[in-house]
Amino acid sequence: MSDIIQLLPDSVANQIAAGEVVQRPASAVKELLENALDAGADKIQLIVKDAGKALIQVIDNGCGMSVTDARMCFERHATSKVRKADDLFAIRTMGFRGEAMASIAAIAQVEMKTKRHEDEVGTLIEIEGSAIVKQEPTASPNGTSISVKNLFYNTPARRNFLKSNPTEMRYIIDEFQRVALAKPHIAFSLHHDGNEIYRLPSATIKQRIVHLFGNNYNERLIPVEEETSIINLKGYIGKPEFAKKTRGEQFFFVNDRFIKDNYLNHAVNKAYAELLPDDNFPLYVLFIEIDPAKIDVNVHPTKTEIKYLDEKSIYAIIHSAVKRSLGRFNISPTLDFNQETAFSNMITPKAPEDIVPPSIAFNPDFNPFGSPKAASAPRESTTYFKDQYQPKEVSQNWGSLYEIANYQQPAQTAIALGDEKEEEAQTATNKQYMQIHNRYIVSQIKSGVMVIDQQAAHERILYERFLLHLEDRKGASQQSLFPQTVSLSPGDFELAKSLLDDIKSLGFDVREFGKNTLVIEGIPVDLGTANINETQLFEHLIEGFKNSQQELKLTKREALARSMARNSAIKAGTALSQQEMNALIDELFACKTPSFSISGKPAIQTITLVELAQKFEK
Repeated sequence: MSDIIQLLPDSVANQIAAGEVVQRPASAVKELLENALDAGADKIQLIVKDAGKALIQVIDNGCGMSVTDARMCFERHATSKVRKADDLFAIRTMGFRGEAMASIAAIAQVEMKTKRHEDEVGTLIEIEGSAIVKQEPTASPNGTSISVKNLFYNTPARRNFLKSNPTEMRYIIDEFQRVALAKPHIAFSLHHDGNEIYRLPSATIKQRIVHLFGNNYNERLIPVEEETSIINLKGYIGKPEFAKKTRGEQFFFVNDRFIKDNYLNHAVNKAYAELLPDDNFPLYVLFIEIDPAKIDVNVHPTKTEIKYLDEKSIYAIIHSAVKRSLGRFNISPTLDFNQETAFSNMITPKAPEDIVPPSIAFNPDFNPFGSPKAASAPRESTTYFKDQYQPKEVSQNWGSLYEIANYQQPAQTAIALGDEKEEEAQTATNKQYMQIHNRYIVSQIKSGVMVIDQQAAHERILYERFLLHLEDRKGASQQSLFPQTVSLSPGDFELAKSLLDDIKSLGFDVREFGKNTLVIEGIPVDLGTANINETQLFEHLIEGFKNSQQELKLTKREALARSMARNSAIKAGTALSQQEMNALIDELFACKTPSFSISGKPAIQTITLVELAQKFEK
């Protein structure tokens, strides 16, 4: 039998390796931006077309490369950062494995122009599928420009797995934000299809956060700073009232490298334990400076996971530092034992002797059944809260008001109603519900008592209604008297653009209005005529959509309808009239699944007479 094991060709091996390093256009963006940082650039441009599928170009003013280095950088495991194994525990650069450029060149058409500051001319290299097509001298500015065209052109199966352009663009923006936050002193810019998304000047950490996420973040940030023998911690956390239901704005950086760590994330969330509900997540951008010898960054292909030598101590430091910052800036509750607060609401600007109690005026001789003359002649002129009291003349025929009590309905009218009509009228009259603590609706049924959670019931009603609107595209809109503008982060703006058709189907009248801004000219009729903050409603809609897709992996329409229902439903604590309760119950039992809320929990509970008897031990 002949030998069957053989070495793979370099082109095939590179494509296999590329599957770990370059999963989507955002992966290539991350690798190219990190290489530009390692080159010592202080100005980096990112240009993207067709969400990275057609073009990803990174231009930097770093050190550049020689002719030999320019060609060598596309070889596998060719790197300038590591010389021996011990260097893996002294890494302060972003890249070190030497796989990124070889992986990108294996699945795309790459053009690189590079020039060192001391050279007179630069070098041009073109590569397709790991094969060098052209190499020649060229005129170029100092630094490096790398263009990645037609990503996955030779692996169509991988290209077919890519998501829509807005979705892929959101991944690119996420990677861009992480790199830009890690190096606030470096100027960045991002352009997509000829439109400028970001232009970030060199700034401080706080300024960079505001530039990336919006001017309204300036008032949301609380500084954190702690220096210990184990780590140095600095950065910013968000105020509890601005927490969101998604984890999108949570950033940990270890030696300026973005990482994902659930253990350290728990340390921050635990500090907010008494300030936030369980399903809310605070904003934080925290930088950990630690000795590279005490960590191992070579544990994950994307280098977003790190192993620590003393993980428990780092957890304790982060938790205590965040909790102290919350207390220092009066975010968490504090007690002042030197102040008596029981009488703080009883202080008035007037002296007690100057306070005159209000007087109440009445006519002791007034008799509604007496003569008009007696009723209209008060004993003396009196005052009622400083207003002159003037009793009105009693009408002469006031007694006719009570004649209706003696009126008897003719018998033939009752007979003309018919048995069916009479039964419906009797049913409508007997349909009475009771609201408990403005949260539950209770009704008597034949077998016992039915208890309905009003918020869960309304969410179920709206969810099925919005799903129907998304299917038939006929959601009615109620025009706003004054259109409202809503400014979103670039990532949320791309998401909103991808959902715009479905959002309009719900009944929103929305259009694009400049950079990262939308105009809301109408809201769904299903929301009623109550005072609604259109901007806040739209922001919560986008936030809830992201949360539904992350946690439950729902389809786009299901996640959108779920988010809309949650944000539009009546909340626990809302008082309802008898007519509103009747309408709510009627609509609930018209739903396909009335017994369960949209989260899968019961919306209706029934307590039988047998269970009630057992409670009383009968």
